[in-house]
Amino acid sequence: MSKISRDEVAHLAGLARLAVTEAELDTFAGQLDVILESVARVGEVAADDIPPTSHAVPVTNVFRDDEVRPGLSREQALSGAPAAEEDRFRVPRILSEEA
Repeated sequence: MSKISRDEVAHLAGLARLAVTEAELDTFAGQLDVILESVARVGEVAADDIPPTSHAVPVTNVFRDDEVRPGLSREQALSGAPAAEEDRFRVPRILSEEA
């Protein structure tokens, strides 16, 4: 016996704004029953003594530690620029004044 009725499937289809044929109502009712039974089985297996997990396997951080390293000075960085102005890279204007 189906736990989901044809009327309920039609109501859900209406809420989702889906056009469903009469044949699809029976098909979807059966499929929704299978989904609900599967979810119920998972609920039966889940126990209070099992801690919740976010990952099935342990996850470790693969990033390296942040370490301060020597970098370029402002003068060194700007020395290779085709144009510099006020200690910044000078680039062509791409937006008009109105923006």
